[in-house]
Amino acid sequence: MDRRKFLRTASAASAGSLALAAPAIAQTTDKIQWRCTSSFPQSLDTIYGGATDLATYVREATDGAFDIQVFAAGEIVPGLQAADAVQNGTVEMCHTASYYYVGKSPTWALGGVIPFGLDQRGMNAWLYYGDGMNLLNTFYNKQGLQYLPAGNTGTQMGGWFRNEINSLADMNGLKMRIAGLAGRIMERIGVVPQQIAGGDIYPSLERGTIDAAEWIGPYDDEKLGFYQVAPYYYYPGWWEGNLTLCSFINKDAWDGLPPAYQSLLQTAARAANVEMMAEYDYKNPTALRSLAGKGAQLRAFPQDVLDASYEAGMALYDELASDPEWKTIYDSMMAFEVDHFLWTQVAESTYKNFMMDKQRNNLLPGQKTGGGN
Repeated sequence: MDRRKFLRTASAASAGSLALAAPAIAQTTDKIQWRCTSSFPQSLDTIYGGATDLATYVREATDGAFDIQVFAAGEIVPGLQAADAVQNGTVEMCHTASYYYVGKSPTWALGGVIPFGLDQRGMNAWLYYGDGMNLLNTFYNKQGLQYLPAGNTGTQMGGWFRNEINSLADMNGLKMRIAGLAGRIMERIGVVPQQIAGGDIYPSLERGTIDAAEWIGPYDDEKLGFYQVAPYYYYPGWWEGNLTLCSFINKDAWDGLPPAYQSLLQTAARAANVEMMAEYDYKNPTALRSLAGKGAQLRAFPQDVLDASYEAGMALYDELASDPEWKTIYDSMMAFEVDHFLWTQVAESTYKNFMMDKQRNNLLPGQKTGGGN
C-alpha cells in the first residue's frame, strides 16, 4: 500500500488514530496555507521527514486545500528557535523537540522525553490514553501553543566519545553536546554540557571544542560522520528512552482552523508518529553494522556511570517538584511508568530476551540463510 495515500479514507488511519470521515473534508472549502519550520536539516531524512510526512498527509487528504510548506532549520530561523517562531507568529507551526526549550521552563521537556522516563510505546500509551496530551496542552496552551506528537526515535544511543569511558571518574570535566534536562544531570556527575544544533556537532568534535556528543542513533549518526572523529560509541542513551518529536502550532492559528482540519492535523500527526519509528527501526540495524565495519567501537556505559546518573536525575526531579505545573504532568507520567515497566517485563521483555539469545547464538532463521549477525 502506498503510505502517502492512506489518509484519503478514514479506514486507512493508523491504529488508535482519530476517525476521519471523507465527507467532512470534502465539505470544507477553506483554502489554507501554513509555514512549518523544522529544527532539523533536510539531510537527516528520518527526523526531518516527520514534518514532511505530516504535511504530505494533510495536503493529499484535502486535495491541496490545506497546504503546509516545510522549511529546514536555518531557512527561516535557527533550529533551536523553532518554537519561538511559532509563539511570536512568524510561522504557524514547527516540528521540533520540546526539550530544546527547557531554558524557558523544565516543564517543556515533558512533551518530548525526560531522562530515565518512558520508552516509545509507554510514551504513546500515556499520551493517547493516560491523559498525557490533555495535561501537556494545559501547559503549552499557556505558552500560546497547541501540542501534537509527530514522530519518535525510540531509545537512543549514548553518544560518541573521543576517549574510552572506564568509570565515573572519566566523565569529570568532559565537554559533551547533550540537550534538555540530561545536560543538568550530566553536570551533576562532572560533565560540562553543551547545547549545539545537529549540523554543528561534527565540526565541534573535530576541532576538539567538545569531547563527546549524543545525537540519536546509528542511521542519523552515520550520516553525520561522528565515527570519524570520536570512535567510541556508547549505549544506552538513558536520557532518551524515547524521543517524542512534536508539532507546536500557534494557538490562535489552531483555534482558527475549521474543526475538520483540526481533526485531520491530529490524525496526520499520529500517522507521522508511527511512520518515523518504523523507519528508524528498519534503518538502524543496517547502519549499526556499517558503523562497526568503519571502526566504531561499541561500548556499554559503566555501571557506576548509570547509577550516579540515575541518582542525580532523581535528585533533580525532587527539586523540580516545587513547580506545580511540572509536578502535575510528571506525577501522571511517573505513575504510569510503574505499571508500564511492570507489564513490559512480564511478556514483552521475556520474549525479546529469548529471541535475542537465539540471535547471539546464530539460531534465527535469517542467520541460517545468510542474514546479518
